[in-house]
Amino acid sequence: MAKAKAPRRTLDSYTVKPINKIIKPGDCVLLRPSDPSTPSYVAKIERIESDGRGANARVHVRWYYRPEESIGGRRQFHGSKEVFLSDHYDTQSADTIEGKCTVHSFKSYTKLDAVGNDDFFCRFEYNSTTGAFDPDRVAVYCKCEMPYNPDDLMVQCEICSDWFHPACIEMSAEEARRLDHFFCENCSSESQKKLQNPHNTRQSDAKVETKRRRR
Repeated sequence: MAKAKAPRRTLDSYTVKPINKIIKPGDCVLLRPSDPSTPSYVAKIERIESDGRGANARVHVRWYYRPEESIGGRRQFHGSKEVFLSDHYDTQSADTIEGKCTVHSFKSYTKLDAVGNDDFFCRFEYNSTTGAFDPDRVAVYCKCEMPYNPDDLMVQCEICSDWFHPACIEMSAEEARRLDHFFCENCSSESQKKLQNPHNTRQSDAKVETKRRRR
């Protein structure tokens, strides 16, 4: 008669000996890719299991996709450290874990004083079958109407508070860094009109709203 397979145990934590790190459910980790020329895979641990002796540990993970791994590929507004939380679940050997990492919210990431090698950010969930994103609309900025890429230098108008890429307003990055004040083309025009007609103090809501148009 065949020997019954020993039941597996669910673990609250596990020490990955090659890196001497303790992992727990909820942690984000880097996993070794099959192709050494590609970046490490990013995943969130859902559950940790081992055999009855506490060995042969396996992690149940939910994958984060990098933009180039998605159906639409990497786009201009995707940050270099951006990942998408997918609906793709998998089971991997704990021995493939290369290290721990942090996947920040988009807001938290933009407030970091310094970005480390193990820092990432996520602002979308991704359906790996359909290629759909949630949310499917985000705020767009600048004359080019692109979502914000935290890697790109942008300047903010002091009146409407919208952000602009220096190249989109015919300005070099060096010139943008030297700015003490900046007023976008629309706001500069509005200011001139108000100076010419001081009785007209009403601001155009439509022009401000279009700067925050979502798509």
